[in-house]
Amino acid sequence: MSQNTPPAAHDDAEGFSDVEMNEQKAVRLGKRDRLNAQAQSPAGGAYPVSVPVTHTIPAVRAEFGQLETDATTGVIVGLAGRIVHLRNTGKLCFASLQSGDGTRIQAMVSLAAVGDESLAAWKDLVDLGDHLFVTGEVISSRRGELSIMVTDWQVAAKALLPLPNLHSELSEETRVRSRYLDLISREQARTNVRSRSKAVTSLRKTFTDLEFIEIETPMLQVMHGGASARPFQTHSNAFDTELFLRIAPELFLKRAVVGGIDRVYEINRNFRNEGADSTHSPEFAMLEAYEAYGDYNSIADLTQKLIQDAAFAIAGSHVVTWADGTLFDLGGDWDRIGMYDSLSTAAGITITPETPLADLVALADREGIEIDHPIHGKYVEELWEHFVKGDLVRPTFVMDFPIDTSPLVRGHRSVAGVVEKWDLYVRGFELATGYSELVDPVVQRERFIEQASLAAGGDLEAMHLDEEFLRALEYGMPPTGGMGMGIDRMLMALTGLGIRETILFPLVK
Repeated sequence: MSQNTPPAAHDDAEGFSDVEMNEQKAVRLGKRDRLNAQAQSPAGGAYPVSVPVTHTIPAVRAEFGQLETDATTGVIVGLAGRIVHLRNTGKLCFASLQSGDGTRIQAMVSLAAVGDESLAAWKDLVDLGDHLFVTGEVISSRRGELSIMVTDWQVAAKALLPLPNLHSELSEETRVRSRYLDLISREQARTNVRSRSKAVTSLRKTFTDLEFIEIETPMLQVMHGGASARPFQTHSNAFDTELFLRIAPELFLKRAVVGGIDRVYEINRNFRNEGADSTHSPEFAMLEAYEAYGDYNSIADLTQKLIQDAAFAIAGSHVVTWADGTLFDLGGDWDRIGMYDSLSTAAGITITPETPLADLVALADREGIEIDHPIHGKYVEELWEHFVKGDLVRPTFVMDFPIDTSPLVRGHRSVAGVVEKWDLYVRGFELATGYSELVDPVVQRERFIEQASLAAGGDLEAMHLDEEFLRALEYGMPPTGGMGMGIDRMLMALTGLGIRETILFPLVK
């Protein structure tokens, strides 16, 4: 590094004051100008259009990683990477080049190999953070470090701002707001991206093997539905109408089932205008799937297989290793417990669909639980979360929910007052939900009318009557099992991380 470049020795990107950042940028802008002035074509300089890469850093390391100390190969390569370590010592300079996946290799620039002019230019123009292209022989240094003995080099892209100190942890705020720095600096961040890609690829493979068809449904909708949630609202100038960002793809996927796509799924974005915390994000990736002639039992089996296959794709086993080193077993058949039964056991009193509302109110008051919309189902679900949810670490299907909080679900085939719905809990949070779908349009209309009355009473999460969806059901929808699962939450279960770590670019204020 040249003498007039300030040292990059701060804890992280936040460690630089505005003055220091401006000084660094001014020095690097000067180097950019000199690179541009020396370029022999307009496309060269600090930002050339391309460089003649012949090998990647991972490929070179895979092929020559076992070289003996102070060995030569006679193999000439051209490779590129970001400079993450730089040391200039007289007639021999060293740089550590990092590829996008974090693999590194040493570049050695010596006076004997490149000459006075090139070495002087190196010391004047090259900084930490620059993308560098080098040509040279693959060797092993006297210390046994796999290296490129450089005969020619070129700046592939000039970094105008300094990297954070790669030996110190970035703050969580910097990691989230400047994910590019997180990816450069932290192996776990790069692993998270690869794990998510492997998991989603696995989901699609499992569905393909089971003959499901992937489709895409509208994100802009004239009426929000398919879940109990508050929507984001916008306006279409072309149609001069109010539109909603979808809260779920459910009602359109069911239309596809009506049309004869018996096994259908979608992986895409949902938007809910609600709070953000360690398990919720206003924008999130969602999987929904529907299987004609299935029910909530068969769709639970499918969900378990999807998650276990994804775990195997990431870890090579159903036992995954979380970021903190914890081993978490997703194997075997997962427990299935009843909501009312488990609540009764935990609360120490018998609670059934026939329990009077006054008794539920009294129990909630005793436990300090407040309910916004006092109906039987909301009390049961809030009490269940209070007494039971936090103890569910191993994957567990919680079966059979109150009928008045699940307007799109078929009534239970043998138990009055509940519906055939499950929620899958892992690590104490809800990961997925599954139904035996309500396919009777007459009953569905009644449920929508009940929801409309709740909306009129101030329940902002209640659904609205969707005549177009009801019309589709009137053409006949077969018995169907359906499920929805948050992709971000699935990664939480597989990695042990919070939701802001599993989303590459989360929404931040």
